[in-house]
Amino acid sequence: MLAAIGRIIWLPIAFLLAALTGAFVILTLGLERITAYMHGFEDPDMTIEGGLQLLAGGALLAQTLTIVPALGVVVIGEVAQIRSVYYYVIGGGLAAVSAPLIIQIGTAGALDVPAVAVWQVFATGGFISGFVYWLLAGKSA
Repeated sequence: MLAAIGRIIWLPIAFLLAALTGAFVILTLGLERITAYMHGFEDPDMTIEGGLQLLAGGALLAQTLTIVPALGVVVIGEVAQIRSVYYYVIGGGLAAVSAPLIIQIGTAGALDVPAVAVWQVFATGGFISGFVYWLLAGKSA
């Protein structure tokens, strides 16, 4: 009984720490990409539009809409007692990559496909988040 209560308390803390780690990675990697582009280091995948998409994605990460896919990954992993690092890393990456698409749900018009650099930055942040969650809580699901 005590272990279950401890688990209920620890899971949100682990999820929050993993989300903060992923947001930090997305923020720093995104800023690095934008800074490199602004200083003339040509990245064929990065444009001004891609940089603005990164900023919009980072702003939306602070909102709750993008946490829903990550919560889905965690809930499924916990209910099914999945202990695989691959599940959490790939699930975290897929949840983070869905964020640029979720950003566009509220906008009118055609669905714009984000730049490749946006996908790379969000996927990296998601992979790191999934790994951190697995380290903290997932391997003992």
